[in-house]
Amino acid sequence: MSESSKNDLGNLRKEIDTLDSSILELLNKRAAASLAVGKLKAGSSDQIFKPFREQEVLRGLTGRNSGPLPGEHLEAIYREIISSSRRLQRPERVVYLGPEGTFSYFAGLEHMGRQAGLIPKNNFEDIFVAVSKGEADLGIIPLENSLKGTVGQNVDLFMRYPVYIQDEIYSRISHGLISKGVGIDEIKTVYSHSKALEQCTGWLRANLPGAKLVSVDSTAKAAEMVAESDEPCAALGNIKLANIFGLHVVAEAIEDLPDNWTRFLIIGPKPGIEGKRDKTTILFTTPDRPGALVSVLNELSGKDINLTKLESRPFLGEKWKYMFFVDLQGDLTAEEYESLIEDLKGRCLTFKILGSYPGGSQNSSKF
Repeated sequence: MSESSKNDLGNLRKEIDTLDSSILELLNKRAAASLAVGKLKAGSSDQIFKPFREQEVLRGLTGRNSGPLPGEHLEAIYREIISSSRRLQRPERVVYLGPEGTFSYFAGLEHMGRQAGLIPKNNFEDIFVAVSKGEADLGIIPLENSLKGTVGQNVDLFMRYPVYIQDEIYSRISHGLISKGVGIDEIKTVYSHSKALEQCTGWLRANLPGAKLVSVDSTAKAAEMVAESDEPCAALGNIKLANIFGLHVVAEAIEDLPDNWTRFLIIGPKPGIEGKRDKTTILFTTPDRPGALVSVLNELSGKDINLTKLESRPFLGEKWKYMFFVDLQGDLTAEEYESLIEDLKGRCLTFKILGSYPGGSQNSSKF
């Protein structure tokens, strides 16, 4: 490097140091404002997590961004700033299906930031119980996968526990093969969740035809088993598990169908209170008579309300009875729909609004 280049580099580093000092000062001013908001809210039941407001902030910033900082970098930085602000106002307890390293964990980390108090639970019902009893502020649950369909157990749990949808996250699921560093030809056993093994069947048959495939509770558990094993084995799951458990990535993106998405929901103990919401989810049962379901759907159609999901589930405890899980476009809790809600309740045996919330978007993030 020439002397001139060295001088230029030194000047640029000084400029970066000056800019870092300015950024630090502004971050602390923002943190002070967040603390002030927290004091104003102290003792109130006002929610800290406001997904539409956060979505609005991120969209505004990316819309004004002229570069060269890439939009995805800006969003990642500000998700952490917002996460810090929420924690300064009041620490949140966010429960998810553990252990650390599951796809639910990475979805929560990506969407809510590293300052969210992520707490693992052993099963989905424990998540619903913790949120409904106020033992947790929020919960993260998978609702449906683009390849494998709805997680029926979670739809059933909405019927049993008083929780409400606050937000949704769409995450593209990608699997990798991770091990302690053994070559692919040495691997004798592959551990993973049964769904992950199913989604990589073609690749496993072509590249590891002699390997034993073992189903375990989660992809994170599989990585933990590989880390503790002295055998030539590997785990199938998120490649970020390699960093958590000190493993090596043998192969990436080995799923048979790459366009694999999971829709996660963030649930809370009470309905969201933000002014603008894009979607509503309802759960209802109908009388056992001809045309009962059609009459409900006709009422919604008459108000030009678009259904984006309609699914029936067996009504637990009642043979041959079904409940209906429905996603709609728009905010059904708005005042203009009060008479519609009353009419729908009259046509249904049971009727529950599970939440009105901002619609999520499918981006290129991989979990």
